[in-house]
Order: sequence, then structure tokens, then C-alpha cells
Amino acid sequence: MKGWLLVLGLLVAQGATAAPGIEALTVTSGAGGEQTYTLSIQVLLLMTALSMLPAALILMTSFTRIVIVLSILRQALGTAQTPSNQILIGLALFLTFFIMGPVLSEIYEVALQPYLADQISAQAAIDAAQVPLREFMMAQTRDDDIALFARISGREEFQGEADVPFTLLMPAFATSELKTAFQIGFLLFIPFLVIDLVVASVLMSMGMMMLSPLIISLPFKIMLFVLVDGWALVLGTLATSFYV
Repeated sequence: MKGWLLVLGLLVAQGATAAPGIEALTVTSGAGGEQTYTLSIQVLLLMTALSMLPAALILMTSFTRIVIVLSILRQALGTAQTPSNQILIGLALFLTFFIMGPVLSEIYEVALQPYLADQISAQAAIDAAQVPLREFMMAQTRDDDIALFARISGREEFQGEADVPFTLLMPAFATSELKTAFQIGFLLFIPFLVIDLVVASVLMSMGMMMLSPLIISLPFKIMLFVLVDGWALVLGTLATSFYV
């Protein structure tokens, strides 16, 4: 996992690359013997780039789709805060590392490892790291979303996928992930909604107006979810949806 975080750090540090030999800390001696310490702009850019790591993890990987689907599933079950937000985010995070494993491994082999061995420059490592990540994002992005943001930016024609800039691909990828997540969530919601409707109808026919249907339907929904091995189905479907 530590190597994968270094990979993400390399990707977002494009704006922080500078010529080798620039000192991170400059010490200036004054006339009276005092010393002034000044951090270089390189360190400032690097820290700014590192602050973008959470956004890169959320919007450039499979994390968005997974966490939204799990949140909708919890709402469909009607279990309020069970599982808790920490559990859902942790599950989405580890499933993201599982899904992005092949992509991050390729980035590590073609970009990060040669860069750490001083075989290629930082700019060359960034260019090499973009290739597998771009392929993953393009495979999950709808053409309509790319056309939308291309039309907004005034660039409606591209010769190939490699010509699509990252500044356009990232919002198009995020939009496609939101659409896909809500489509999967809608399909998950239907069977639980049917149970709620059946229970509410039965209670109404029995004249039990004051009894909340959620109290009666909750154990039936949990039983259904457990009997069909729901967690394995949901997580397995989410994992395979990125490579179909």
C-alpha cells in the first residue's frame, strides 16, 4: 500500500517538478550575524501537490462508484448507520486498492521504479505513469461525457484517446462514475422497495396504522440479503464491473 501511495504522489506532483540541484532550504546571513531561512518554491509546490492526494484517490480511481453504491445499499436496507461510515469508507478503500492493483502495479514498474533508480527523469516518469491510468479511465468513461466537456471547452474533435487531455478526462470520468453508481444503486433498491410495499400493504389491510412498516420489513430485508449472500454479490459485481 505504501508503494501505491507513492505512485499517487508521483501522479499529482507534476506541477511540483523542478530542475535538480535546487536547494529546499536557503540560509542567508545578515550583516549583524543573524541568519534568515527561506523555503524554496519547489517545496511549496510539492506540499500543495500532496494535498491533492485525497481528491486524486476519490476522483481518478474506482472509489467513487464503490462508496456511492454501498451508501445506497445501506439506505435500501434501512439500517440507518449500520454499517457505519467508517466501515463503508474502509471497505471502499480496500476494494479500490484491489481493483486498481493491476493499474498501480504497472505504474510502479514503468514509472516509479525507474525514477527511484535514477534511470528516467521526473517528467518522463509522470508521462509513463499517465498511460495505464489513462487507459483505465478511458475504459470507464462514456463517450457522451467526453463529448460534453469537449464541447464546453471548445475542443470537439480528437484524433484518438491519447489526444484527450487529463483536464477534460477527469471531469468526464467522474461524471460517468456517478451515473454508473446511481444505476447500480437503483437496481439494488428495487427488491428492498418491493418488500417495503408488501409489508405496508399488509399492515394497512390489517388496520395497523400506527405500526411503522420499517420495523416489520427490516428483518425480512436483512434475511433476504443474507440468504442470497448479498455482500459477496454486491462487492463481486462492483469489482467485475470495471473489467467487463
